[in-house]
Amino acid sequence: MIEARRLHILRAVADHRTVTAAAAALYLTPSAVSQQLTALEQETGHRLVERGAKGVRLTPAGEILLSHTHAVLAQLERAEAELAAYGAGEAGTVTVAAFATGIAQVVAPAVARLVTSAPGIRIRVQDAEGDASLPMVLDRQVDVAVAVEYRGAPSADDPRLTHVPLYAEPFDAVVPVTHRLADGPEVPLAELAKDPWIGPYPGNPCHDVVVLACENAGFQPRLEHSSDDFRAVVALASADVGVALVPRSALRGMDLAGVVVRPVDGVAPTRRVFAAVRRGAEEHPLIRPVLDALRAAAEDA
Repeated sequence: MIEARRLHILRAVADHRTVTAAAAALYLTPSAVSQQLTALEQETGHRLVERGAKGVRLTPAGEILLSHTHAVLAQLERAEAELAAYGAGEAGTVTVAAFATGIAQVVAPAVARLVTSAPGIRIRVQDAEGDASLPMVLDRQVDVAVAVEYRGAPSADDPRLTHVPLYAEPFDAVVPVTHRLADGPEVPLAELAKDPWIGPYPGNPCHDVVVLACENAGFQPRLEHSSDDFRAVVALASADVGVALVPRSALRGMDLAGVVVRPVDGVAPTRRVFAAVRRGAEEHPLIRPVLDALRAAAEDA
């Protein structure tokens, strides 16, 4: 008989590619993870992983078991949801990981809604970039992620997750008030090809949006200054050290005295924001109201 907790470990190893990283995500020791993998191999009668200099990879038998693991774990999530519903499930804690502007845009308003619509649900919020929050959901560190589409992100049909679209927002061009394009109604990105740029670090989903937008305009941005804090990005632009693309919601409430904000000429670069939960958990009586509140907050934003 295969134990479900060992399937969690197999999936973590497949996701993180090393025993050490999987152990850290699961709050286990590497030796405990190795022992559980060995026990799983004994239960199945097959070698499931191969260790090499670059980490761990699944064998063909391991890949077969992993494909069933997604379905088994999703069904267990559904079982927990139904049992919670049977037992009323109207009180408990739900942990939500979201990036800073996502917290302001939808998470905080959703929390306010839940105070009256579902007073028994307590929300714990963790600030996490979009590329970090999805692994946190898969590793069961949080219940809900508010994340951004980015290169390499799990797709909407990923068997491990259920996606709930929330909103899409454009990026605006931010240039110093002294910039040659500051007086125009829109900023053609191609005309910023030779400018120094300010932007998020690689790995931040917004970095991908900026780079892809510039590539579509025919150039690679010369990123001379890096920060994941858009207030810092705008402050640097106001100091006349470069130009930037910033999500529109991130500009709300900022001091924009030293910069000009203009829409991008043509098709604006856009980030698409969604909520994600482990597949099968979307009907849990504690999680469903949270997803509904996030969706309502996004519609009102």
